[in-house]
Amino acid sequence: MRRPRVGHIQFLNCLPIYWGLMRSGALIDVDLYKDSPDRLSAALVAGDLDIGPISLVEYLRNAGDLLLLPGLAVGSDGPVLSVNVVSTRPLPDLDGAKVALGSTSRTGVLLAQMLLAERYGAEPEYFSCPPDLTQMLLEADAGVLIGDVALRALYEAPRRGLAVTDLGQAWREWTGLPMVFAVWAVRRDFAADHPGVVKEVHESFLHSRDLCLSELDDVAASAARWEPFDAATLASYFRVLDFSLGDRQVAGLREFARRAAARGDVPSLPADGPAFFSS
Repeated sequence: MRRPRVGHIQFLNCLPIYWGLMRSGALIDVDLYKDSPDRLSAALVAGDLDIGPISLVEYLRNAGDLLLLPGLAVGSDGPVLSVNVVSTRPLPDLDGAKVALGSTSRTGVLLAQMLLAERYGAEPEYFSCPPDLTQMLLEADAGVLIGDVALRALYEAPRRGLAVTDLGQAWREWTGLPMVFAVWAVRRDFAADHPGVVKEVHESFLHSRDLCLSELDDVAASAARWEPFDAATLASYFRVLDFSLGDRQVAGLREFARRAAARGDVPSLPADGPAFFSS
């Protein structure tokens, strides 16, 4: 059979996973497709990928076609540093104001909308645009940024007199739970036809994660050679990220799903929770 088509998010937040895959040699066993979160999510839903990361929102909207890979996610249990609202005014004062939504993560965007409406009592006028902070703030009073551009904005915004709200931290303070931004999933039809292959890919990702977590300083030093951040900044960033999907993370996932379903943004999860791949 052909090698499984596997997605990989081309953001710094998934670089540790990729590092581990390179170090373990697992990349020779898959066809790896690197892209932005929204494009990878669309490809997995369309059947152009067999296995890969998918934003939590897109997973919830397509859970009938997908199985979660146990133990693996991208999230945070507190600050995430790279999913932010950057604003010219306090968040409660954004009611009726314009807020620009970066186009790279549906989960981050929905989380921002939920927090603004339900925690801060603000109903802004939203519009989508490319994730460029300068361009966003030419037309809006705040922008929702995700990924590498959000991490850069975290350090640049204070010098420009802008406020930064870390949405991972805001979710933790609001609910007391971790926030899951993306999960790894396999198409149900592929899992039914090739369970052994899925098991091997899943184990490779878990091994990759564990390997990179044991070598985070080396990962950061290597990444600093081509990224606009120094090794210490990257090491700190990688250490706040949570690549696990245990009981607390699943509880956070379910709470996000419950709140999103109540708004009509996603279908409700079954009472017993999400469906996982099992070999």
